[in-house]
Amino acid sequence: MTGSGGERDPGFADEVLRDLGAGVFTLDPAGRITYVNPWAERLLRRPVARMLGHDAHDLLHRSPDGSPVPRERCLLRTPLAGSRDAVEGSEEYFLRGDGVLLPIIWSATPLRPGKTSGGVVIVFSDFSLHRDAEERAIAHTAALEALTNRLNLLAEVSSVLMSTMDAIAAARALLPLLVPELGLWAAVDLVDAHSGIPRRVAVHSPAQPDRARELTGPLATARQRPEIIHGDQPVLLEAGHLVDAGAALAAGHRILFDRLGGRWATAVPIRSRRRYYGVLTVARAGDTRPPPEGETRLLADIGRRLALVLDNSQLYEEQRNVAETMQRQLLAPLPQVDHLRMAARYLPAQRAMEIGGDWYDAFLLADGVMALVIGDVVGHDLQAAVHMAEVRNMLRALAWTHGEPPSVIMRRLDEAVTHTSDAPMATLVFARVEGPEGGPWQLHWVNAGHPPPLLITPEGDTRFLTRGHGPLIGMSATMHLGLTWPDAREDLPARSTVLFYTDGLVESRERPIDAGMARLSHHAAVLARRLRTGTVDDFCDQLLQRLDPRGDDTALLALRLPPVGAGTPHDHRPPPPPQSARSPAAPERAAPGSLQEQAPVRDPTRDTREALDPPRTPDV
Repeated sequence: MTGSGGERDPGFADEVLRDLGAGVFTLDPAGRITYVNPWAERLLRRPVARMLGHDAHDLLHRSPDGSPVPRERCLLRTPLAGSRDAVEGSEEYFLRGDGVLLPIIWSATPLRPGKTSGGVVIVFSDFSLHRDAEERAIAHTAALEALTNRLNLLAEVSSVLMSTMDAIAAARALLPLLVPELGLWAAVDLVDAHSGIPRRVAVHSPAQPDRARELTGPLATARQRPEIIHGDQPVLLEAGHLVDAGAALAAGHRILFDRLGGRWATAVPIRSRRRYYGVLTVARAGDTRPPPEGETRLLADIGRRLALVLDNSQLYEEQRNVAETMQRQLLAPLPQVDHLRMAARYLPAQRAMEIGGDWYDAFLLADGVMALVIGDVVGHDLQAAVHMAEVRNMLRALAWTHGEPPSVIMRRLDEAVTHTSDAPMATLVFARVEGPEGGPWQLHWVNAGHPPPLLITPEGDTRFLTRGHGPLIGMSATMHLGLTWPDAREDLPARSTVLFYTDGLVESRERPIDAGMARLSHHAAVLARRLRTGTVDDFCDQLLQRLDPRGDDTALLALRLPPVGAGTPHDHRPPPPPQSARSPAAPERAAPGSLQEQAPVRDPTRDTREALDPPRTPDV
């Protein structure tokens, strides 16, 4: 800086160097200190008087371990060797006056020869501040990466656990996510809900998969100790020191260490608020340290998530059992009448409360005629099942008390549902199987907006019975439309099959109902030709196997007609096998008029109506 007369201010350089914020000292050509600014005094904890004239390299320069740096390796002296370029670095250390090593970031610049001889000016700062900041940034980045990895792992774990309601499948799918990511091997032990015996349901070891598979099965040693881990806290296990782990835990895990290796393992309880389910164990390799606290907390969280899945699975199973019990109580058992043979199937929708509005029915009427029903109340839940029971019972009562044609029964049912029930609309087919004993037989029916029955001859000819169609139940009377249901009749060939079904058999999201009905007709024809001597149960089972209905409820009722003259007094052919006891209805229920309910009769193969009423015109 110059004054008004152009002269340089002698104090300017001192002011700049004093307030520079970095240590500065100069060296003469021999490497002795000739100048030290105040920042250098402060950083080096040395007074100026004890530095001036001293060899800077011998006084200050040190290796990271505190030993002297060989003079020939001193980078700070490079400009003294004649280099005209500045040098700099951040991997050097100065020895402070208090004996502490000071990491520095520095630069050394040659002084240009002028009026005085050459030398070096060295500018340095405390690099520990920069290094600490860098280390903190690295540690912060590593922590963020670790947190991201854990969050990603938890997301994968949650996705896998939510993808199934099967507890064992969930456990087996979980372990490959944990190993080798978190350890050497992993295992899941679950306590059987009924027997209370712990069972090792999954073991995963990428290094020894065959041995891992051999280690699954019941843990007989823990038969009297269903809770392998007591309490809610994880347990740290060390191979060879399992004495303090508890008898059940030690006995169950000693073989895992022996067969799969490892030194440390974290065992976390699989426990929810509802109950204790078992234990999740993840082991570390033999040359590693105990798992860090963060990893233990992560495993504990995964154990809780698995317990939540098992809670949901158990609730689902309980709901399914309740629904199945109710469903079987609502579905009708099939009566066995003369040489007629019937089969029914019910496939629930794939939901927790597996019950809906589809139903079938078969019962003897007061006039001795067999009535057949297939129906579907709008809805797919428990309320739909309740409404289904209402409509079914109304139809049964009306059909029994009024010996009228199906069309009249349907009109009465429509009015009864409209005025005495809150049931929504329903579709159904109501049919009577009429004819003398031994045949010929005739189907007399009406159809309230339901898919038509399918008639299948023994030769494999099929035909949908499309007549008799009328409005849905709950529509005409509600809207005062005055609509009717026309009666329809069809002669039934001997040994033919009549199939009643709900739309779940022929309709799905992937296929319209017309395509589904064509597919049904095709497979029914093929099976009729292939199963000429098979039972109607065989026919239903194989038909369902071929069609594989999914999604919606499906009800199926099949009627098989006997040969001509079967069951008449002059028929000496052996009777067909008894009707299969297999039924979707509850096993303890018996159909009114069935063989289970009647007293012994002269010929158990004859019409059961003979046990109820004197013989009359033998309608079937």
